Amino acid sequence: MAKRSRKKTTRSRKSTAKNNPLRRMLRYLSRGLGIIVVGVVALIALGAVVNPITTPYMFSESRRLGGVAQDWVPLPDIAPVMARAAVAAEDANFCQHWGFDLPAIKNAIAEGGHRGASTISQQTVKNVYLWHGRTYTRKAMEAVLTPLLEAIWTKRRIVEVYLNVAEFDEGVFGVKAAAHHYFGVTPAQLSEQQAAQLAAILPDPKGRSASKPSGFVQKRAQAIRSGAATISKDGRSRCFES
Repeated sequence: MAKRSRKKTTRSRKSTAKNNPLRRMLRYLSRGLGIIVVGVVALIALGAVVNPITTPYMFSESRRLGGVAQDWVPLPDIAPVMARAAVAAEDANFCQHWGFDLPAIKNAIAEGGHRGASTISQQTVKNVYLWHGRTYTRKAMEAVLTPLLEAIWTKRRIVEVYLNVAEFDEGVFGVKAAAHHYFGVTPAQLSEQQAAQLAAILPDPKGRSASKPSGFVQKRAQAIRSGAATISKDGRSRCFES
């Protein structure tokens, strides 16, 4: 009788545990979180081989403007000087980090946040998967997704996607549309100077012009040309050119 009583008590406790609302909620939450994680990893993995048809920002701009100019071009069909110029302008240590340039972040903090420290990997995550705007939510999501992107995508793929979705003027996205819009050439025909001027407007594409550069853009373009030559010479461009 005592043994039967203990068995009934054990079964009763297990039944109570199963029917506990808090336990059920935690179980559903863990399953839901697992599904989200798997979905995010699958989405990033898909982006490693499938070109994005559009992006959240590109879609919103297309609705606002009634259409945008953007055509995909593979990295081998883009002049190497363009890739080097973009990296030199935005993230010279791109080949040496895993998504975050810690020295650049420290320098930005030391300067009071007046300069940016986002890497090309971070900008690619923002451009392809997230939305524009300085919110803590977006920055947190960007911080989570960037190492995942670096782990799954190659450096070449990151540069390729970055160059194809970056905004170069109002309604002008990607280097193919930009090369035609500003200079009437294909991405493969871009000269060192043209590539540097395109890279020079990337922080403020709606406020700067690559074909009619201001004095500031001209000076920045010259610095970018020098930086592009430097990363080519010292090997810091090797990860996306090999």
